[in-house]
Amino acid sequence: MKIGTLSARTGVPARMLRYYEDQGLLAPQRSGNGYRAFAEDDVDRVTMVRDLIRSGLPTRLIRIVLEMENPVASGWTERCTRDFAEVLAGELEALDARIACLTRSRDTVRDYLSHTEHAALLSGSAGR
Repeated sequence: MKIGTLSARTGVPARMLRYYEDQGLLAPQRSGNGYRAFAEDDVDRVTMVRDLIRSGLPTRLIRIVLEMENPVASGWTERCTRDFAEVLAGELEALDARIACLTRSRDTVRDYLSHTEHAALLSGSAGR
């Protein structure tokens, strides 16, 4: 299938699909005229890549996940190497640090607004 079809089926823009290819996350065949030719399996692969990116995993780690034998199959984590587990643990620490930083920033902004005449605006963001 062509890139436009893959884009329509996955909801991932063609530009992003080209980025995935540049990052080594997709490897489409090339037809005689140079057009990318994606396989049916690429629909699931793109969906997985998109979901991993949304979860905050960088493409350099996604590439490693995809290189594991059949990562979509249940139990793929059983083949996780110690080295990769250490990389993931480091990524988890970095995510926790970013979350802590964002939490402090949010609390600072909330505290500032609570001391202004516009404190009532906070009621709309209390659950966020």
